[in-house]
This record gives sequence, C-alpha cells and structure tokens, in this order.
Amino acid sequence: MSMKRELKRKALHLTGLIVPAIYAISDRTFTLTFIGVAMVVFLILEPFRIVEAFRDKIKKILRIYVQEEVISTLEKNIDEITREEERSGIAAHIYFAAGAFIVVYFFPRDMAIGAIAVATVGDAMAAIIGKTFGSHRFRNGKSVEGSLAYLLSALAILLLLMSFPYAAVGALAGMLAEFYDLPPDDNFSNQLAIAMSIYLFKTLV
Repeated sequence: MSMKRELKRKALHLTGLIVPAIYAISDRTFTLTFIGVAMVVFLILEPFRIVEAFRDKIKKILRIYVQEEVISTLEKNIDEITREEERSGIAAHIYFAAGAFIVVYFFPRDMAIGAIAVATVGDAMAAIIGKTFGSHRFRNGKSVEGSLAYLLSALAILLLLMSFPYAAVGALAGMLAEFYDLPPDDNFSNQLAIAMSIYLFKTLV
C-alpha cells in the first residue's frame, strides 16, 4: 500500500480515539453502549461491503439522492484503503470494536482507555514512521524505526494514566503484539495484549 493510501487508512483508523475519549468523559455503561451500537451497525453494513450484489443495490438507491461523482469518489477511497485480506473477510473496524468492547468490559478504566488509545495511535505511528524512515527491516517487513515509534508513542500515552513501570510493560506488550501481528487481527489483539499485560503485572508485582 502506497504512503498516500496508508495515510488515508490511518486517518480513518484514528477515529478510534473517539472510544477512549468517550470513556474519559462518561461512564463504563455509556461507553459499552456506544461500542455495542457501533458494532451492530458495522455488522449490518459488512455484507454490503463484501458482496458485490448487495453493494450494487445500495448504489442504485444512493443514486436517487446523491450525484454519481460523489458515489464514485467514495467507492474509490474505500477501495484504496481496504487491504487485500479485507476484501472478502472481516474488516479492521469490526475487530477494533470487538477488542474495545472486551477491554472496556473486563479491565479497569485507566487500563482500558490506555490500551485503546495506544492501539490506535501506536499502530498509526508505526506504519507512518516505518514506511517513511524504516531502513532497518526485519524478516516480516516491520522496521526498527516503526517499532520504536510505536513504543515511544505508547509510553507517552500510558504515562498520562499510570506510573512508569506499568506504562513500560503495556507499551512493550503492545509493540510486540503489533510486531508479530497476533491473530485474529492486530486491531483486536493489540488492545488485549496491552490491557492484559498491565493487569497481570499489577496483580503479580
């Protein structure tokens, strides 16, 4: 994926910061409700994204109210930021919503806010810095520069919410989860890795 397309994808990805922002100014119940409603909407719309026949029906309806140029531009932009594995599979935003719901439901407030924020910002920083300045590559295509960008941005976010030892553990866990692309999708596993590592560290130490 080109840098321009990657930037578009990460710009959309950063809208995930809405979730920790909502949790920061509201309560757990409202945040879970917001994520749950978003998840239902995503799941309803998902077949229209994947199945061409459904998508064509939606376009026919939209043409009654929206100009053809607008529809074409929107479809082009969506196509540009969609990864190959998402064209016939589950999209990243569904994994993200599922991970966020689990983290908010099971973990303390500061850990949940930190895990979701880091998974959102850290992933974007790793991709952008890695693609722009990544000259030292690992076998899986990831770069030292991208991983460091994730680690530092994660530390900066987590230090606003907790002391250094916990922030360091969470940042390192998130970086490793992002580096190894833990299944089923890094948008899901990243959040859980951060929250679980901080929780276990806090419990055991």
